Amino acid sequence: MTLDFRPQALQVLQIEATAVTQLAAYIDEGFNLACQMMYDCTGRVIVIGMGKSGHIANKIAATLASTGTPAFFVHPAEASHGDLGMITQHDVVLAISNSGETAEVLTIVPVLKRRGIKLISMTGRAESTLATLSDIHLCVRVEQEACPLGLAPTASTTATLAMGDAIAVALLDARGFSADDFALSHPGGSLGRRLLLRLEDIMHSGEALPVVHHQVSLKEALLEISRKGLGMTAIVDDAGQLAGLFTDGDLRRVLDQQVDLHQARIASLMTRNCITAKPAMLAAEALQVMEQRKINGLIVVNEHQQPVGALNMHDLLKAGVL
Repeated sequence: MTLDFRPQALQVLQIEATAVTQLAAYIDEGFNLACQMMYDCTGRVIVIGMGKSGHIANKIAATLASTGTPAFFVHPAEASHGDLGMITQHDVVLAISNSGETAEVLTIVPVLKRRGIKLISMTGRAESTLATLSDIHLCVRVEQEACPLGLAPTASTTATLAMGDAIAVALLDARGFSADDFALSHPGGSLGRRLLLRLEDIMHSGEALPVVHHQVSLKEALLEISRKGLGMTAIVDDAGQLAGLFTDGDLRRVLDQQVDLHQARIASLMTRNCITAKPAMLAAEALQVMEQRKINGLIVVNEHQQPVGALNMHDLLKAGVL
């Protein structure tokens, strides 16, 4: 028997979308105070939660940490058996429990209070024990779970995660957290490569740089393009400064004009005033320039306008920038 799973899936998405939309009503002064408390925190934001809430708490902690707010997740059950020592008086605890009655979370609240540690709770019930014991409560109540049995946390976990994202992004903005800051915490990923990689890190230089003198023939320039394999060559004048560029595309146009490969001088065929880049330019910026100008390669020049490197789209692809 072939079943159609789509109607139920669409209903789930509608319920969860509604749950997230309704969170706007809870972005109130309490939200503002909670963000201010985390902003002013001189320690870390410790996020705790049990079960499904624990998974969401772990994700929220990771998002905070990667967006400029030092944070980590502590399992409440482990906290009761020694991990409370990881929490200091300089920290702020963000406790997550949809019911607000999770035993493992409530067990450690008196210890936090005794040590004077600030407590922010995120629950679906403002009248719950955890909410009333907290310094600040953030409501993430949902009208219904997407689970037809009303048992599996679905819409409630989605709403909690969205509230965590709202906190993280609000703090990111308040701290002036930049793209470079983000990259520094993601050096091993594609985001870090996109944001931190510079042309000097990936360009072809030295013997690998395609370059010819402006007085050579078209044939000699084509041989240089073939040897270096970048689909282009830089052309320099007597002072070694960039005079122009000749590419595979230029060759196609020249062939249409029936130019003599042996007699024609490259200086009369090259593209003058070509687009160049500096070695310190970010690879992501170079990609943007190449896409906007619809070109496949760039010549990199130094402060004296002398070619020191070259790269093409394939190099950006290999570097993980594309």
